Amino acid sequence: MSGQHDRAEVLSLLENVEVIAVATSAGENIRVRMMHHAIDEEFNIYLATLKGDPKTVQMTHQPSISLLAHQPGADINESTEIEITGKALFVRNQKERERALEMAARRSPVVKHLVEAGNSGILDCIKVVPNIIKFRVFQEIVQGIPPTVIELPQNRQVVSDWHLVKTKMRSWVMALRAPFLTASIVPILLGTAIAWSITSTFYWGFFLLTLFAGLLIQMGTNVINDYSDHKSGNDEVNQEFVRPFSGGSRVIQLGFLTPIEMLLGGLFFFLLSALIGFYLAWARGPLILGLGAIGLISGMFYTVGPFNWAKRGLGEILVGLNFGVLMTLGAYYVQTQSLSWVPVIAAIPVSLLIAAVLYINEFPDYIADKKVGKNTLVVRLGREKAAILYALIMMGVYLALGVGVAVGILPMAALLGLITLPLTIRAIMHARKYHAHSFDLVPANALTVTTHLATGLLLTLGFIWATLGVQGIAYVVILGVVFMGFVVFMYRYVEKQRNVFLNLKQAVR
Repeated sequence: MSGQHDRAEVLSLLENVEVIAVATSAGENIRVRMMHHAIDEEFNIYLATLKGDPKTVQMTHQPSISLLAHQPGADINESTEIEITGKALFVRNQKERERALEMAARRSPVVKHLVEAGNSGILDCIKVVPNIIKFRVFQEIVQGIPPTVIELPQNRQVVSDWHLVKTKMRSWVMALRAPFLTASIVPILLGTAIAWSITSTFYWGFFLLTLFAGLLIQMGTNVINDYSDHKSGNDEVNQEFVRPFSGGSRVIQLGFLTPIEMLLGGLFFFLLSALIGFYLAWARGPLILGLGAIGLISGMFYTVGPFNWAKRGLGEILVGLNFGVLMTLGAYYVQTQSLSWVPVIAAIPVSLLIAAVLYINEFPDYIADKKVGKNTLVVRLGREKAAILYALIMMGVYLALGVGVAVGILPMAALLGLITLPLTIRAIMHARKYHAHSFDLVPANALTVTTHLATGLLLTLGFIWATLGVQGIAYVVILGVVFMGFVVFMYRYVEKQRNVFLNLKQAVR
């Protein structure tokens, strides 16, 4: 330690400062926020914030952090400031977490209310471990007296290359919106199951290549969409987005990935998908080139370029077509090298549902989309009328199922998809009531995603059941358990995300 003041004086001043400025790295930018804090005798600073808050994500992805505490005096000469640099870490130990939140509650009325109401579980607790603390007094600065410096070399942590790699990988998982890649998994599973049901053919290698190509198209679409929404300013002006359903992945806004990384990443995913498509066209038939080209053009120019499908109000239609009928038909063709109306009719419910997922997620983005001229269907109709169309799309799913079975194209077992009707009714009721309130709309977002996944898997299971019959009931049950386990996992994920918002809202009423 060097300077005019001792550790006890600096610690006392930090304990008495009401709020502290927190600076975090956001790529090329620095973001500063005022936060309540708590401090222990070792100068560790504890911060509490809502789970999933951008501050938390920034601190833990790029843990180098700077804090500044200012204490005004009776006059300017007596004013002081304390600068702290260190590393931000999650508090994992339960006893340390409870103690930190208890200390933070003495300053923060929000933390106090949440702790007393038993809702502290929706808070993240961050510990800032300081490396260097600098204490300055204004009158000493103007006299040329250097600041008091407290060095804590035992706290210095070298960030390993492996840690940086893991951090970058986590950023890409966020950018790809990995939990929602089921949009491409469902139609490819369905198309493959239909092929096996009709022709008894199943080629594992071609199935996996088709699945990988479909995933790559969706990855490229997600990443390019984020890049173009950043370039248009859409994500920057979007204040009503609700994670994880709307507003993009936010990795550019948070500084985890640069715009050029996103652009190159999206093009790379599209290139890999095209290479697989060329191989499948050579091995299974040229029709794959046509189906793949439609998918690539739709995804690449969804929100950018000369077409900009979303701006023209065609995004929902193209997403429904690509991640429903075309992917299902493509998966069927890869297995059978032939065409059929069965995968087309079977995929209509999936097409409607994935279009509904995109559509309901555009409600929170309404104001931002309208401001930058991204004229989606929700923008064109307005949220009240758009909620009516949402109900029609969702009910159309079950109408398509019933008609397909009634005319004999779909097997009776396809009616398993009707199991999700109660979820759809709940989603429609919620959308009609809360279409203009983004956070209150979250259950409709979550239910739509879950209904898409569950209905698609139930349809797939229906075709497998129709093929195996009574003799294969054990296999059907096993697959049903696996599929529904996947659905439950997905539902728990989206429920966890929505509870971050809804629990906080209820707690602070």
